[in-house]
Amino acid sequence: MKNFITLLLFAFCSLSQVSGQTEGNNVFGSDQVLSVDVTFYNSNFWSILNEEYEGDQNYIPAGIAITSNTGTTLLDSVGIRLKGNSSMNHPGDKKPFKVDFNRFISGQSYDLLKKLNFNNGFKDPTFVREKIFYDVCEAAGILSPRATFAEVTFNGTPWGFYTVVEQIDDQFLDRSIGDDEGHLFKAGSNFGGGDDEASLVYLGSDTVLYENAYDLKQTESNGWEDLIDFIEFINNASDQDFETQLQDHLDITPYLQSAALDNLFSNLDTYTLSARNYYLYHNMTTNRWQWIKWDSNETFGSYAFGVPGNMTELDLDFDGGNQDRPLLERIMESDALRAAYHAEMCWLRENWFNSAFLEPRLDELKALIQSAVYADDNKMFSNNQFENNFNTNQGGMGGTLYGLKPFIEDRADYVDSNLNCTTGIASRDAGNASVSVYPNPASEELNIKFDVPFTSICIFNAQGQEVLKMMNPKPTVLHVQDWPQGVYLIVFETAASTKTARIILQ
Repeated sequence: MKNFITLLLFAFCSLSQVSGQTEGNNVFGSDQVLSVDVTFYNSNFWSILNEEYEGDQNYIPAGIAITSNTGTTLLDSVGIRLKGNSSMNHPGDKKPFKVDFNRFISGQSYDLLKKLNFNNGFKDPTFVREKIFYDVCEAAGILSPRATFAEVTFNGTPWGFYTVVEQIDDQFLDRSIGDDEGHLFKAGSNFGGGDDEASLVYLGSDTVLYENAYDLKQTESNGWEDLIDFIEFINNASDQDFETQLQDHLDITPYLQSAALDNLFSNLDTYTLSARNYYLYHNMTTNRWQWIKWDSNETFGSYAFGVPGNMTELDLDFDGGNQDRPLLERIMESDALRAAYHAEMCWLRENWFNSAFLEPRLDELKALIQSAVYADDNKMFSNNQFENNFNTNQGGMGGTLYGLKPFIEDRADYVDSNLNCTTGIASRDAGNASVSVYPNPASEELNIKFDVPFTSICIFNAQGQEVLKMMNPKPTVLHVQDWPQGVYLIVFETAASTKTARIILQ
């Protein structure tokens, strides 16, 4: 049993995030609303942007001024283009867009970042669905972009209030994984069905059969071959091989966490239902695929096309319903893998998917953005809908827009009624020991407190490297200001059992 727990712990901490560069720390490191003023050089910019969106999607040049908590930065000749799919249906001219800082001036960046995405709050009266989902991902160490907010003007005209989202690229990979030499694929838009679905269904060995569904963003060599090999294993491996060898192909525990979090938040506009809005990265260091979240503005059950019932009561083992989603389906068909998935769901439910953690964060975000939302005359919903949707359901495009706080409470009650979390959580606990590690995130000092004797405490970085070991430890304060930023796993061990805590240094 102890060997199983050890393997689980190492899988749990394996490369889900690593320490890295400081790209984006000023933008995403603290709660703020950026001021972003774009000055297009061509007065006919709006027509050009729309023509490029319908055509080659070329960037057009503009100057930009970005004011953050640290001051104002002026940049010339950045690239701007419209982006998005369903979010382009936002009424009026408040469309999502992307900024490429080095498109026309090689090496130019903002806060060491090459690109930023500006999302327009489509189908979200509160403007916080995407942000709080990514905040939970960051707290839990699940691979996802970071997000913040901005008020935007185009050529002096207020354009609206946006969510600013980190780009998934080599910088993201280097910062969050520590490996940017592998194959990065983005799931396609899937608005045509059929071979547009990034469903991980095996279609044969011909690359052309997959090119409509998957977009190869970067590769060293043999990217398509490796992806097709992975998809073939998912579909064609025997039940025994799938159960025992999936961990050799996929960073399995982080994926189970990612899938469980999608289920808890009823985030279905992803692989689970729409077969889009995710990235796959083939890590050359570990030779495993890693799952990265993307485009999560329709969390809290906002995307439920074809799925009947109340989204607070979504089946905890939902694997796509009538859709063909072989990765999820085969995990749910395996007793061992489904049990591991349930354990991750319990871990997420206990630590993050609960009113005690989420409601104060929702209140903070609402207070942060309220005045900016009110000032946005181009938003999709009214000020009253912004206020009310934190606490009550609203009618919306495609169905119900659930009130955020009651959704969390009702969904958590449903989980508690339909999933026995005692076993899953106990696999990481040392009896009834009380362990406290704070603050989290930490930057200078890390307090480690506990009320039972441990034989050892080991701290691992997300690469699985041991950075500190204390034998027969006592409660202590660690000075961590010189430690690399990133996610760390603290393993508390007795002779009979193990308890873990995950912390972030920033």
